Amino acid sequence: MSAEDFSTDEIRFSRLDRAGLATLSRPAALNALSHGMVKALAAQLAAWADDAAVEHVVIEGSGGKAFSAGGDIRRIYEMGMAQEPGQLDFFADEYRLNTLIKRYPKPYTALIDGIVMGGGVGLSVHGRYRVGTEKTLFAMPEVGIGFFPDVGGTAFLPRCPGGLGTYLAMTGARIGQADALAAGVLTHTVARDRLEDLKAALAEVADPAGVFDAFASDPGPASLAWHRKVIDHAFAAPSVAAILAALEGETGPSAAFAQEAAALIRSKSPTSVMIAFRQVRAGADLDFEACMRLEFRIVSRILQGHDFYEGVRAVLVDKDNKPAWRPASLSEVDPVDIDAHFVAPEGGDLEIPSPPGA
Repeated sequence: MSAEDFSTDEIRFSRLDRAGLATLSRPAALNALSHGMVKALAAQLAAWADDAAVEHVVIEGSGGKAFSAGGDIRRIYEMGMAQEPGQLDFFADEYRLNTLIKRYPKPYTALIDGIVMGGGVGLSVHGRYRVGTEKTLFAMPEVGIGFFPDVGGTAFLPRCPGGLGTYLAMTGARIGQADALAAGVLTHTVARDRLEDLKAALAEVADPAGVFDAFASDPGPASLAWHRKVIDHAFAAPSVAAILAALEGETGPSAAFAQEAAALIRSKSPTSVMIAFRQVRAGADLDFEACMRLEFRIVSRILQGHDFYEGVRAVLVDKDNKPAWRPASLSEVDPVDIDAHFVAPEGGDLEIPSPPGA
């Protein structure tokens, strides 16, 4: 099967000698992930898994600004507002794709240059190798639009060192190359001006493992390293209220950082913050497939609520950045409502097929 068979205007597939290359091709939308892109990439990965001539896979973004800034959340919002069917189909297919990448039988390398957020994280962080340039800008910002850190966040965030994963989930904070490497989001670094040389080198090998060191760049110090003591202490607390109390009570050298983190949390959807805290705690004890089933439970409920539509309206549609969350404060969130996000939806749990080669 040809590597061109599943190419679309939004995602292109080609061969680089021994590697299959996937290129996200929506630069005007910062390579935001559409449903069509999800289905095309899943089909191409399945084909490459059975193609002996393709020994490993490389994925990249186009346009120079982003690997991928996330899923096409604006489209999901529009479908919900118009009561169109199919919202959950997007997430079901996306979560299956995340699982396919996690379990892929051949080496999978993401070349991350620029913004990588939300759905773009799902296309990269679960692969064997994640190589980021000095322009890398990572975030899981979903709590700021009334959503939650999905696309496998339930799996990888609790496995970040110390309290970093919970911090990233609850604040939506943006981090650069050095912090992304320290958090385990990246496995390797490269200078942007050497990306094309790295791609050429990858095309010549059966396994990329020995290639990256020759192209490694110095990311410099990780800025969050200065605050790890307070991050690890505060975000290990047993509840959202206890985390905020620890942050707001901090008086040491990281006091200003802690206050900023607390303010970020308080600015997000209270419901989303509570969900994010609970999902990260739950994910620490789950395998990847169980994490994806849990995320499908959460999204099935969140799409029936208020805050997702209000958050997208405020941030992406009207752009007034003044969401009216319901409930408006963390203290008003009903634990029963949060519990409802963690039970199987009416249509049943997400079904995940066995990966190629299993």
